[in-house]
Amino acid sequence: MKIAVDAMGGDYAPDAIVEGAVQAAREYGVGIILTGLSDRLEAELSKYEDRNELPIEVVHAEDIVEMHESPAKVLRRKKKSSIKIGLQLVKDELASAFVSAGNTGAVLAFSTFTLRPLKGVDRPAIAIQLPTLKGQAILLDAGANVDCKTIQLFQFGIMGHSFAKYILGKETPDVGLLSIGEEDSKGNEVTREVFQMLKSSHINFIGNLEGKEVYRGNADVIVCDGFTGNVALKISESLAEMIGTNLKQLFMTNWRTKLGYFLLKPHFMEFKKSVDHSETGGAPLLGVNGVCIIAHGSSSPKAIKNAINRARELVEKKMNDHIREDIESNLAVSKDSFWNQIKSIAFNSEKEENTNDVAEEKIHPQKINPNRTDF
Repeated sequence: MKIAVDAMGGDYAPDAIVEGAVQAAREYGVGIILTGLSDRLEAELSKYEDRNELPIEVVHAEDIVEMHESPAKVLRRKKKSSIKIGLQLVKDELASAFVSAGNTGAVLAFSTFTLRPLKGVDRPAIAIQLPTLKGQAILLDAGANVDCKTIQLFQFGIMGHSFAKYILGKETPDVGLLSIGEEDSKGNEVTREVFQMLKSSHINFIGNLEGKEVYRGNADVIVCDGFTGNVALKISESLAEMIGTNLKQLFMTNWRTKLGYFLLKPHFMEFKKSVDHSETGGAPLLGVNGVCIIAHGSSSPKAIKNAINRARELVEKKMNDHIREDIESNLAVSKDSFWNQIKSIAFNSEKEENTNDVAEEKIHPQKINPNRTDF
């Protein structure tokens, strides 16, 4: 197995990326293909004494995608970027998966156009792993799709179910829909429709979830659109940073508080590990024809190593095969929803047309056909 890694993406590229790749090659014995400026990458690799013994190769990519660049422009102008070439290696079956800590929008765009979505999936979704009071959960979508249709949210629920079952090891994952209330009637039109679809599916749908339920662990999978998911994620990151800063200031107040910190330090380190994004490495982009892991822009070597390991895990456990099977088994639900939407549109249009006719007749009584017999 070989994992393609975008060596030019991220705040600390290529140093941190290469170091993480070296650690992964040493610890997991997995083959690595680094894509990027070959001269710079070879110079970085030369720092390691066992470089010639490691299963790491370099594929040159002349374009670098900056973090601030527009995905649309990158897609048109940087077809020889480290992101595009890495994904092409996956498409050509020269690599089993792709990892990048670079421009998320560019990775999403190139993944969608290069690998293409799986059969039965309209749009891929970013699945973020979250710590809860009862273990680990995933939230999707975390930013790939700002606006979502009913069928897309339904597909997110199915894909999340597959991930929680086969990667997180949840035998029967509880799937919840993020909304503004627990009642069936709460939410906008899209969430209410998705509620009914998920309720009719084969997965264990537990209903709507309010924001306060996310970290309580009552659901293994939290489904939402990318706009909501990304806002929730960024608020959570900000809250964690605020709590961490305040605790640090508190423990540095005097010698008593410093002593308290010293006694509690092992427990704090254990807690920090449970909420540290570098422990999971990155978020999988579920729903494309290939394994793609999107790592945090500020990823450390440890995070890159773990992202590569997560990619390896998804390949070995045949994640995409399970998603295909689950999507296929729920096609009937999605087809029924599609036709119900068509009927609803047609019925509403007919109803509106009849209403307009009646209104026009009331305004212009002379236009009424004298031969009508249905008065």
